[in-house]
Amino acid sequence: MTQLPYRAVLLDIEGTTTPVTFVYDVLFPYARERVAEFLKNNLENPEVQRDLELLREQAQEDAAGDFPTAPQIPTDAAADALVEAAVANIHWQMDADRKTTALKSLQGKIWKDGYAAGTLVASVYPDVFNALRRWQELEIPAYIYSSGSIAAQKLLFGHTEEGDLRPQLAGYFDTTTGPKKNAQSYLDIAHLIHQAPEDVVFVTDNLDEAIAAADAGMKTRVALRPGNAPLPDHDHTTLTTFDALFED
Repeated sequence: MTQLPYRAVLLDIEGTTTPVTFVYDVLFPYARERVAEFLKNNLENPEVQRDLELLREQAQEDAAGDFPTAPQIPTDAAADALVEAAVANIHWQMDADRKTTALKSLQGKIWKDGYAAGTLVASVYPDVFNALRRWQELEIPAYIYSSGSIAAQKLLFGHTEEGDLRPQLAGYFDTTTGPKKNAQSYLDIAHLIHQAPEDVVFVTDNLDEAIAAADAGMKTRVALRPGNAPLPDHDHTTLTTFDALFED
């Protein structure tokens, strides 16, 4: 068997393992439509309270910085007013396609309820399941690095059209490790998974992320999946399916 030129795989989700349409046409609207009801029903939950505090801090930071009109979340409002303010901020963030930790955490909790109820089933590209199985057989660990929270990542891969893919995954990383467009984040991940950066291949549909990973010394592959946004000219190797990762 030909030895592959990497010892570990790091995968983006949106536009890489999972169609962009699932994220933007299914997951995001699902959370948006249910966030008000979710907050009303879970306002006393300590974890939700922590999310709201993070949202409040983020809103204050935004208003003091580049987003002076960012909707604020009061500290002393009645429950209904608090929920209304939080929903306004969340919708504002989603309209701007923000990736803040607090937003992702709340979205993840809403999606968890949906997966548990069976109203959400995650979509993955047909080649993903076989690639994960093959890497497991070759003892090449596969990790996820996404702007979505780790909890949301586990939910997605635990409830796919192909079944539960979590046994084929070695670990998960999100923006708590660092920004995806920052080379240091990839150096930190390589350290955490006990691999030299040059022994890791990172697959993403985002050119800025690929550049950051390459700057850290990782191998990169840019995914050209149906529905992905067109990219400018670049020097990174591209792929249309994960099958190409076994042909090197």
